[in-house]
Amino acid sequence: MTDQNQIVTDAGFAPDDFATGFLALEGVSAGAGCDDCGIDITPSDDLNAHRDLLMKAGAIRISFGSFADGRGFTTAKQLRLMGFTGRLRAGAGLIADQYAMARRAGFDEVEITPALAARQPEDQWLFRADWQTYDHQSRLRG
Repeated sequence: MTDQNQIVTDAGFAPDDFATGFLALEGVSAGAGCDDCGIDITPSDDLNAHRDLLMKAGAIRISFGSFADGRGFTTAKQLRLMGFTGRLRAGAGLIADQYAMARRAGFDEVEITPALAARQPEDQWLFRADWQTYDHQSRLRG
């Protein structure tokens, strides 16, 4: 097992391939420069105040304090509704049971720690990768 965080997609576990890395929103907005870089944000960041900057990002990673804090899902949905089409990553903090919800909210991928990958191996994440089939709201609508 690797000591690096894993990226989870519908295809399973993969190493992080976003080569430019992520910068804190505060640093980028303070003038650190970011042409197609990754930006780290929190659910409490004001998306509208940084809209232009965020829309230019190559990727955005939204932090999750824990799996019990669902504000990151709302933030992801807001970014997609604002028109963000880049790579959207859920930062470490989610569990396999939340993968389908993360994908429905607009995330492309989920970052997990090596410890979580050991406790919840790839097959548990892949079990939830068919996130479009098991949409509870669609089933309720008929």
